[in-house]
Amino acid sequence: MTQENGILRYYHVDAFAERPFTGNQAAVMPLESWLDDAVLQAIGEENNFAETAFYLPDATGEADYELRWFTPTVEIALCGHATLASGHIILSQIPDKDKVTFRTRKAGVLTMTRDGDSYALALPAYPPSPKERPDIAALIGGTPVETQFHEGRYNVIRYETADDVLALKPDMKALAALGNEQFICTAPGKDTDVLSRVFVPGAGVDEDSVTGSAHAVLTPYWAKQLGRDSFTAYQASGRGGNVDCRLDGETAWLGGKCVTVVEGQFRL
Repeated sequence: MTQENGILRYYHVDAFAERPFTGNQAAVMPLESWLDDAVLQAIGEENNFAETAFYLPDATGEADYELRWFTPTVEIALCGHATLASGHIILSQIPDKDKVTFRTRKAGVLTMTRDGDSYALALPAYPPSPKERPDIAALIGGTPVETQFHEGRYNVIRYETADDVLALKPDMKALAALGNEQFICTAPGKDTDVLSRVFVPGAGVDEDSVTGSAHAVLTPYWAKQLGRDSFTAYQASGRGGNVDCRLDGETAWLGGKCVTVVEGQFRL
């Protein structure tokens, strides 16, 4: 099976999932060398998951691998669940390896480690700041307690209760017209400390299943609100998924499990 023959290795992984058919789906595709960006994007569209992750050995020596992520419509700057899925594939194939590092194009070097029978993923913490966004509140619905924003185009919309978040029916078409922005709707949780739903229609993902990058924003936000560095979180999508969150300085550590559900060949 070689890339030169137009055959790529392919894995379908459920990330932040304790069993199949939960968490967030990611396609993971190891490469020998980079394909043209147009081909990578076409593969992302063909897979039609929130993200397809591509990685190959890092020639610079700065990290173990170089990593990129594509939605069905765009390449993105940071993806947590597909990074977790990629590290899961690598560490599953190298049982005596406990840590893997990825060099990314816009998010720096990311580290993932084994954590018992789970994994811990280090992402840059993105603390948001208060910003009035009545336009967003009108499109998402409900009555937000506050809105905050991070320059990476992450919007945090906080509600009073988990039921307020669960009842939301956003205007996806109107949100998509605002561009590739992430809309993170959150409140105190029911069975966990925090609950969220995440909408990214401008990137071709109306509602994401479990969003690692959103929790890179929620971790510093809720650590400040709760007055402690660690908490549990649940993303209440149709598939749903749990994330253990811990703030360590400028790093958001996200804990979760992965399940490989498909291994195969992708033919160009």
